[in-house]
Amino acid sequence: MDNRRVVVTGIGAVSPIGNDAKSTWESMKEGRSGIRLIESMDTTDYPVKIAGEVRDFDHTKYFSNPKDARRMDRYAHLSIAAAQMALDESGLLEGELDRDQVGVMLGSGIGGLGTLEVNHTALMQRSPSRVSPFTIPMMISNIASGVFSMEHGFGGPNMAIVTACATANHSIGEAWRMIKFGDAKAFVAGGSEAAIRPMGLAGFANMKALSTRNDDPTSASRPFEVGRDGFVMGEGAGVLVIEELEHAKQRGATIFAELTGYGLSADAYHLTSPHPEGLGAARCMEMALKHSGLNPEDVQYVNAHGTSTPQGDVCETKAIKKSFGNWAKEGLVVSSTKSMTGHLLGAAGGVEVLACIHAIRDGVIPPTINLEEQDPECDLDYCANTAREMEVKAALSNSFGFGGHNASLLVEKF
Repeated sequence: MDNRRVVVTGIGAVSPIGNDAKSTWESMKEGRSGIRLIESMDTTDYPVKIAGEVRDFDHTKYFSNPKDARRMDRYAHLSIAAAQMALDESGLLEGELDRDQVGVMLGSGIGGLGTLEVNHTALMQRSPSRVSPFTIPMMISNIASGVFSMEHGFGGPNMAIVTACATANHSIGEAWRMIKFGDAKAFVAGGSEAAIRPMGLAGFANMKALSTRNDDPTSASRPFEVGRDGFVMGEGAGVLVIEELEHAKQRGATIFAELTGYGLSADAYHLTSPHPEGLGAARCMEMALKHSGLNPEDVQYVNAHGTSTPQGDVCETKAIKKSFGNWAKEGLVVSSTKSMTGHLLGAAGGVEVLACIHAIRDGVIPPTINLEEQDPECDLDYCANTAREMEVKAALSNSFGFGGHNASLLVEKF
């Protein structure tokens, strides 16, 4: 099993800062924020009026049958669009292919919240007969994964993981594990979210989890900054095509990076708060390093979970220092691209591993914007405000979710 190497051959993304992977990465390098006043719903009665919305995006061109698109929730639109972009870039369908050896793992932290809201309103205000017969398949979190396999006849392993904000990293990591185990030759894997809805916004706002910097949206997401006051909701999707190395080489695929490490753990501590010393997150990163065979000093960049919450950023800083030892301060560069995208929840890891792969390819670390006065308890190099040119041979992506779910992915230059 350990001899099977896994590489990345396709990247797809839809985000508040770009409607594909290329434009998302360009925005990251430029330090461009995608946080705006919410346009998709009336926020008059809400304490929070800002989010990272996907704008001006036509999902219909990614569906061969427009009727199928109408029967799916927005989270699935974003997921399938990003998956199709990754698949097209990979060239996987261009030659002979055993489609029973291709798996799909497209997850979502919340799933079809918009569908649930609309149909619950129809039920309560009108009658049971007004509930759409497509309500359940539109709402459930596994349907994007199922529909994408149907579209392309991919008969390999097919699952949808739901681990809140760790969903995308877990999806990619478990797909990596299945390829190494020999259960598939290739996987389309990642996550999506579309929870900027009345229920989603009210639920997170009433938890006091969200920033209320409504008068200055682009500066609201400020990880590791002394004035941070909560995360900013975002939506989008991030999906990779990953393959067994020999399979990719045989078909002459372009290889963007090698996926060499995957760590996962539980905080086993609290419903929504991370462990105060970051112990679960540290175990997660250490497992990814162990799988990769790398020492801490072999890693140049960490794309942090970095949500801009007062407690979370401090706990992750402690976890990084525990995992990387002296190297955390001597040579490691950390940044949070959530400062630009907001928190994409179940899609976060898929978009953030994109940042790691492109950092390796281009030799550029994306910045943490809005970092004006660094929290004294957050005492690492967070690549403040401006992208930095430097060689990156290995990078780690962290995603930590409600329920204490932790997932880290480690990618290396191929």
